[in-house]
Amino acid sequence: MKVGGGGGVYSGKRRCNGLVVGVLCLVILSLLVPLIGLHNAFHSGAYPYDQPSSTTNVLIDNSHDSKEKHESPVNETRVKEILDKIPPILPQGLWNRSNEPLNETIDTAPSGTSTGKKGSSTADVVQQLPTDTNDAKTGTDPANAYGRGGVDEYGKGGVDENINSCEVSFGTYCLWRGKNREETNGEMNASMVKKLKDRLFVARAYYPSIAKLPAQNKLSRELKQNIQELERVLSESSTDAVLQPGIEKKLRKMEAAIARAKSCPVDCGNVDKKLRQILDLTLDEATFHMKQSIFLYQLAVRTMPKGLHCLSMNQTVEYFKSPLKDMELSLAGKYSDPTLQHYVVFSKNVLASSVVINSTVTHARESGNLVFHVLTDQQNYFAMKLWFFRNMYKDAAVQVLNIEHLNMDSHAEATDIKMSMPREFRVSFSSVDNQPSKNIRTEYITTFSPSHYLLPEIFKSLEKVLVLNDDVVVQQDLSSLWNLNMGGKVNGAVQFCSVRLGLLKSYLGENNADENACVWMSGLNIIDLARWRELDLTKIYWRFVQEVKLREKSVGDHELAANLLTFQDTVYALDDWALSGLGHDFWIDVRDIENAAVLHYNGDMKPWLNMGIPKYKTYWNKFLNREDEFLLACNVNA
Repeated sequence: MKVGGGGGVYSGKRRCNGLVVGVLCLVILSLLVPLIGLHNAFHSGAYPYDQPSSTTNVLIDNSHDSKEKHESPVNETRVKEILDKIPPILPQGLWNRSNEPLNETIDTAPSGTSTGKKGSSTADVVQQLPTDTNDAKTGTDPANAYGRGGVDEYGKGGVDENINSCEVSFGTYCLWRGKNREETNGEMNASMVKKLKDRLFVARAYYPSIAKLPAQNKLSRELKQNIQELERVLSESSTDAVLQPGIEKKLRKMEAAIARAKSCPVDCGNVDKKLRQILDLTLDEATFHMKQSIFLYQLAVRTMPKGLHCLSMNQTVEYFKSPLKDMELSLAGKYSDPTLQHYVVFSKNVLASSVVINSTVTHARESGNLVFHVLTDQQNYFAMKLWFFRNMYKDAAVQVLNIEHLNMDSHAEATDIKMSMPREFRVSFSSVDNQPSKNIRTEYITTFSPSHYLLPEIFKSLEKVLVLNDDVVVQQDLSSLWNLNMGGKVNGAVQFCSVRLGLLKSYLGENNADENACVWMSGLNIIDLARWRELDLTKIYWRFVQEVKLREKSVGDHELAANLLTFQDTVYALDDWALSGLGHDFWIDVRDIENAAVLHYNGDMKPWLNMGIPKYKTYWNKFLNREDEFLLACNVNA
């Protein structure tokens, strides 16, 4: 029994030892196998085609399979033609290849505004442009534009000749991209990096065919070495400024190897096939970069800069740390005095509203007659209060109101509305006789938001107000606007006759709108509140909103249509008082800017953003107090 028991224990130990040895072997193998793979990866790291897992440079074909043939071989002339046609910039067919992915990108960052063409056009696409991250709403699906051929046509030519069809889907991104391409094309054509990429493209096409020739082993190794060397250089350097010394010598070596490869008797069908494969991969890479560029542009123009966010947060904290004396009690009489000039600014941006007020007061003859009412939301209310308490604007009075806490009972629809900024739209028109998409025009317009229709309720004691958007700069005295005889009209606005109501009839429904009437713009509006109340325009607006909603239009569509229908026959034209487009148009004449009474930065490229158009930002920046301690603390660089 003892012997048997002892044998059982020994046998168990032997089985246990065997299990331990097996586990140790598995552990050792698990360590060695990845190292083998890692060694292989490092061995061919500069030779991307050996790594099929690579997402960027899987380009060089190591296959020596002689069975790999092109179905329809071509002659040397055909190969030369293909090489000559290799585009040095973004391939023209890119847009045709990437419609669906681009749709997905744009849906996440919608944009908006308008377009028009008299008589021969109809509105194809209306998209709403969110004015800030809190207000962002998706407008008409940009995919609609593809169905009308806008982007497809754009892919058939360069940016300059088809930028209009690009705008149908991507708005101001196309204008920004076109302008930057103009500025960089000259540099790129002379760029050493571009030359390296072009030579690398050709070398990759010839390498597989040369590698199959036993007599050209030396040339094959030389081509492979040059390809690896240029790939390494380009992976480390994207501009000429950071290229390593001696790069000209590497370029000459590559050119010499390519010249020798072209002199070899190769199968032109294989070269042609390889060129097509490389072109496809290049198009895919270009598509990726295009989608990335669009997304990053939308992100840059939709998000609040870090400095402005810091400014708002710091002032909110400071407001609660240092209780302010309530100066509004002493100014209450001014706030409701109908004999003074009352300006209303809708804003969620401390700096923007400050520039509007400062520029207006600077050019006013008598600042003591000016009263500003800044309407904002709960989030920005306390920052606004502190800013306008600490900063004085000559003798003008400034009142900050939290629109979300105001008590308004007259219109049930209005009581549920949160603070909303003026709406910006992109409206695109194409010719009704199916002309090429280069005839598509896109224009950018700005209209009231639902919050504007609360003005008669908010300012019950006032008969007239002048409404300013927070993206305007005033360059002249506006006091003469208060003496206008508007002849019973309600809304004194700058008309935008590039877009007429007849072009928007598909969005306006069956209403009897005057087809020749011009669209009006918000930004600078003198409002007769007494006449507004008499006509009960707020009630009319909400009725039109409900009617348009029943036609299953998008949010952007029903707001645009309701705005235009509400003010039919009640708009008084303000001739040449405001110059719009400084937020999207790169080609405005400097003389027009300097002569304008009001500059309107409508569009995506606002002057407080890094994406703002540099030559227009000067007119905005000069009304900032850059010595303010909060601006310095937050490193605000508008």
